[in-house]
Amino acid sequence: MVGRVQPDRKQLPLVLLRLLCLLPTGLPVRSVDFNRGTDNITVRQGDTAILRCVVEDKNSKVAWLNRSGIIFAGHDKWSLDPRVELEKRHSLEYSLRIQKVDVYDEGSYTCSVQTQHEPKTSQVYLIVQVPPKISNISSDVTVNEGSNVTLVCMANGRPEPVITWRHLTPTGREFEGEEEYLEILGITREQSGKYECKAANEVSSADVKQVKVTVNYPPTITESKSNEATTGRQASLKCEASAVPAPDFEWYRDDTRINSANGLEIKSTEGQSSLTVTNVTEEHYGNYTCVAANKLGVTNASLVLFRPGSVRGINGSISLAVPLWLLAASLLCLLSKC
Repeated sequence: MVGRVQPDRKQLPLVLLRLLCLLPTGLPVRSVDFNRGTDNITVRQGDTAILRCVVEDKNSKVAWLNRSGIIFAGHDKWSLDPRVELEKRHSLEYSLRIQKVDVYDEGSYTCSVQTQHEPKTSQVYLIVQVPPKISNISSDVTVNEGSNVTLVCMANGRPEPVITWRHLTPTGREFEGEEEYLEILGITREQSGKYECKAANEVSSADVKQVKVTVNYPPTITESKSNEATTGRQASLKCEASAVPAPDFEWYRDDTRINSANGLEIKSTEGQSSLTVTNVTEEHYGNYTCVAANKLGVTNASLVLFRPGSVRGINGSISLAVPLWLLAASLLCLLSKC
């Protein structure tokens, strides 16, 4: 801010006193209260700060100083900073105006007056507030269920921002006191989703950013529907599974894998699969197995296509009777996309 060579700080009071004595007289001097201690002025970063100094003694000389040296001596500007000017809305005012205030402007400023009787000073401490801003946040992350997860959110601001985390679910749980780090031990599938970091102080509205946490877990059959079928009609068996990544499906009749052919059609979308018999015959009745697998595991369910009026099998139960070799072969085949 200072544009001229400044005197040694130890000699500054003496030099300033001599400088003031050389200034032209006739400028009245008055401060709001020269007998008070330091006043605080709080300004938001980027705004304009006006440091007040009002004069009343026509025989006085005035100067503005900061921690670095002289800014103004009378009407003579010692600073090269174009943001700094005198504020003189009337002849009694000798205020300092600083435009586009930044954090390095913070500090003590002195309006120094040399009257006919004695020197007086009025100090103002400029406090610069900075809106909160998140400077660093974790990238989206994918982990396996049961892993430990640490999310990081760093923010800058003055005063120091308060950081809070919230899991963006219908309950919207907040994690109080976690601050920059949010640790989740043994994460579950229910804890997947978006997490919101909010940095807030009293300067302006909070800064908010999000990070997505994806939790991988092995398949679980959520629904399996057997069906009653009349010969000559169309019938379907349906199987749904929950898993991340989304599961791949296979269908088996006894130990034989079923393909879409010979009147059988398999349709699979994310999380569900169906086996449709376009024209039911006697040979289609019996037990079927739906297998769901992803890179973390494999599971299956037993379904029944039965005649009208016959005793219905256990609908949708997990089939423990399926040979282990079949499950292993299914997983290997699904992973290799055979």
